[in-house]
Amino acid sequence: MTELADLLAKRAALIAARSSGLQRTTFRSGGTERTVWYKSDAEMAEAIAALDAEIAALKGPRIRTFLPTFSKGI
Repeated sequence: MTELADLLAKRAALIAARSSGLQRTTFRSGGTERTVWYKSDAEMAEAIAALDAEIAALKGPRIRTFLPTFSKGI
């Protein structure tokens, strides 16, 4: 589950950098630190979308439940 936690931390760092207007962000993982510079806001949006896809793949498929309700006494 640490991989999921790392991905969520990276996503949070990217969103914070994007919302503050910065085009760089620093990721810390274990004892290493890495700074990434992005060329544009669109590139940051693509990175966030890629992280979202990885997070969704790790979480597995969503379970959807349909519970019908009736108002006519059926």
